[in-house]
Amino acid sequence: MKILHLDSNHPLLIEQLNALGFTNDEDYTSSKEVIENIIHQYDGFIIRSRFKIDAPFLDAAKNLKFIGRVGAGLENIDCDYAQSKGIKLIAAPEGNRNAVGEHSLAMLLSLFNKLNKADREVREGKWLREDNRGLELDGKTVGLIGYGNMGKAFAKKLRGFDVEVIFYDLISNIGDNNATQVTLNVLQERADVLSLHTPETPLTINMVDAKFINGFKKSFWLINTARGKSVVTNDLVSALKTDKILGAGLDVLEYEKASFENLFTTKMPEAFKYLISAENVILTPHVAGWTVESKEKLAQTIVDKIKVEFC
Repeated sequence: MKILHLDSNHPLLIEQLNALGFTNDEDYTSSKEVIENIIHQYDGFIIRSRFKIDAPFLDAAKNLKFIGRVGAGLENIDCDYAQSKGIKLIAAPEGNRNAVGEHSLAMLLSLFNKLNKADREVREGKWLREDNRGLELDGKTVGLIGYGNMGKAFAKKLRGFDVEVIFYDLISNIGDNNATQVTLNVLQERADVLSLHTPETPLTINMVDAKFINGFKKSFWLINTARGKSVVTNDLVSALKTDKILGAGLDVLEYEKASFENLFTTKMPEAFKYLISAENVILTPHVAGWTVESKEKLAQTIVDKIKVEFC
């Protein structure tokens, strides 16, 4: 079987696939049109987020047996059409779930303890202790939306704190010792912190809008390490200005391009200007699942799944 690699990944991916007898070609620079003209030569390809895999591309891939995505989500792929053609879809959410859980916790603790603000002030020669009095996580209720690999990883990280962890998910009866499943109304009534762990779907795009935010009984803190388009940035900024949202940790943004390489091709949005100047907002460039360890785990997960399916 021949595999085409469209993004660079941990070297173990190609090394182990070679050892299993696969032929591996690499093309990290050609346009989608060029790849589309040669994809019929391959039984599988492996991608991160270089471009969208749509119906015309899949039609050109006449011999394709699988698509490997070195990451958790498959929103860049027309999954229904691929599956209708008998193409196996292989993702690796197990590979970076621990990293996402740790990053979510780091953002929350940094917000509660004003670490970014305090660090900057000390570097400027300011010693403002009362101004940087923090909050403790103990006694709070942390609400999660989405309880798959990422949500469960964050809930596990919270076990060392005296917190209540609740979650809402479309799938029923998936609560465990780390978190209790509740309705969305109950979550909005009780949560002090909201953390998103959902894929990008028609249901989650623009999910966190003004109506959703105002449905919370209390002011709350927002953590988003999931997908940027789940949060309407203008509504988030409005809620930050009124203290309905007390602070936000955002690893993902509504404005991201699919490639994640550049944020803006035109003028910077006004809402983003507010976010980058706000002391109660922490921003990172979609790296919650992007650790040294997860790079290896993601690659290993893809190899292991290909091995099970095709060896």
